[in-house]
Amino acid sequence: MGGWRSKFVLLLIVYFLGFATAIYFLAPVSEDYTADSGQKGFADSVFKSNDFATSLNTSLHKCVDFTKVAAKDLCGFIKEKVSETKSSG
Repeated sequence: MGGWRSKFVLLLIVYFLGFATAIYFLAPVSEDYTADSGQKGFADSVFKSNDFATSLNTSLHKCVDFTKVAAKDLCGFIKEKVSETKSSG
């Protein structure tokens, strides 16, 4: 595997690709925009619906709650290991 620099560059690339994707999907469309065809594509039907927004919002809140619990557990684990190290050393 590469060093920390290559991992950092990869992380930055993935982060900015995600950010660019979010901007692409959330950018407003002008009123006079007309698509080449009259049919709605997959992205229009899935990503622009209220159901998708609601389910994404719920999923993100669940993810945030999970990370809060995981961070609290990790903090307790680290404190326990530090106290073990101090008592044995």
